[in-house]
Amino acid sequence: MPAPSPSPLPLLVDADCCAPLGVDPLDDGSAQQLAQAFKALADPVRLRLLSIIAAAPTGEVCACDLTGPVAKSQPTVSHHLKVLREAGLVASRKHGTWVHYRAVPEQLAALRHVLALDPVSGP
Repeated sequence: MPAPSPSPLPLLVDADCCAPLGVDPLDDGSAQQLAQAFKALADPVRLRLLSIIAAAPTGEVCACDLTGPVAKSQPTVSHHLKVLREAGLVASRKHGTWVHYRAVPEQLAALRHVLALDPVSGP
């Protein structure tokens, strides 16, 4: 029996999750949650995929249109999209036989917020 897929990370937008790094030290749970999201972004292919998806004029991209820009096979792209989805950075919806992906702006904003060293003036 295959192992169950890990469920996506909860959104980090919860104000109790994570103060900007320059304000308060992270607790262990917040550090674990953030590390998974940043680990997902640490791969150049995943970073490019997220960039392509986030910049899509329609707000979403069919998985079938992502293999060419990153010059990777469909199974490889699917694996990277799964990692991004599990980190809560993209969401997906099935449309016929294809899966369409969109960025999760709240999750990206939460990561930006944590990296803001000066929360008063912003990035």
